[in-house]
Amino acid sequence: MIERNAARALAVAAALAVALAACGDNAFGPEPTEVEFAASLGIDLSAMTQTASGLYIRDDIVGTGGIPAELGDQATVTYTGWLVDGEQFDGGELVVLLGVTGLIAGFTEGILGMGAGGTRTIVIPSDLAYGSQKLAGIPGNAVLVFEIVLTSLVAAPG
Repeated sequence: MIERNAARALAVAAALAVALAACGDNAFGPEPTEVEFAASLGIDLSAMTQTASGLYIRDDIVGTGGIPAELGDQATVTYTGWLVDGEQFDGGELVVLLGVTGLIAGFTEGILGMGAGGTRTIVIPSDLAYGSQKLAGIPGNAVLVFEIVLTSLVAAPG
């Protein structure tokens, strides 16, 4: 138990370091409530749960597989990412160590609590994504939308 807690603490520290590094100098863009979402995305923020960090979550299919995802666990996910105008910028499959693999903070937080077999839609404010950084296909201060399917989950040792 102590080893699992130590692994989680290390994972949290690593996730925070990655999130801070990703933020850049001016990480504060528009809030999700300040943008217009393409109708094709089906986003209704009032029907979603907002976390303390500002992430919006909607469980489309609640996973039934075992334990919920926690920091330090190995998760296999398929995902699709869109800009708020409905343009898809990414998609695929990832195998990640939650809190350790260099994901944006909002994506990691969006996986936490999911059970295997679950599908979740998340809306990530720019400060939990790439902040003011511009990436291929993603403008600075972008609010991002992801659909995440947790296909498998392996609990952290301990």
